Amino acid sequence: MADNIDTATAHSAVLLSSLPRAVADHILQRSASKAFKRGETIFCQGDEAQHIYVVLDGWVKLFRITPTGAEAVVGVFTKGRSFGEAVAFENISYPVTAEAVTDTRLLLVRASLLTTMMRDQPEIAMAILSSTFRHLHFLVTQVEQLKAHTGAQRVAEFLLELCDAESGSCTIILPYDKSLIAGRLGMQPASLSRAFNRLETLGVKITQNQAMIGDIGQLREYMMEDRSAPWKKAD
Repeated sequence: MADNIDTATAHSAVLLSSLPRAVADHILQRSASKAFKRGETIFCQGDEAQHIYVVLDGWVKLFRITPTGAEAVVGVFTKGRSFGEAVAFENISYPVTAEAVTDTRLLLVRASLLTTMMRDQPEIAMAILSSTFRHLHFLVTQVEQLKAHTGAQRVAEFLLELCDAESGSCTIILPYDKSLIAGRLGMQPASLSRAFNRLETLGVKITQNQAMIGDIGQLREYMMEDRSAPWKKAD
């Protein structure tokens, strides 16, 4: 991989960041990048799992089709995130479909390469475990959000994750369409619209694919607000 930016992005991924630099470079030299157009399928549910993927640029969604035909978004990944680790080493099929949400570039790491290297370098196995643990932690966090946060709080946290500032005001570009944002946050599109309306009272203005946040600190306080606070006060 010749591009310095891509190399830095790949090294920042959990899959490679916990490895010695020389080992990570060896993997990168034997891996290839591939571009996908917006809406293009990366792999389908049921395909043989042969690669682990690192997002170099763009956004990717993983989803399953429910028995009713609805699309259930399992995860959304962006620059520096990896996916596919758990199944790639089990010689099983992908349990989800992956699709490029935007024009996307991915690093494709062959699972067979890592399996071969693990025989002589056990630290690679630890990197895989670390990456899998991070995905598990992310899923636990998502469940916590669904259980403990209101829809508006989930949207607030999503917006704050996209901010490049800690305080003051901020304007961000929403990375994908609102129906996917709703799916990512476990909401219906109508619920997302109501959440956006609720956040307007906190100085958040949504215009097409832009979100303008008037006060990041105020939005963060709202996002962290305990829903049980009124009941605690009553006690």
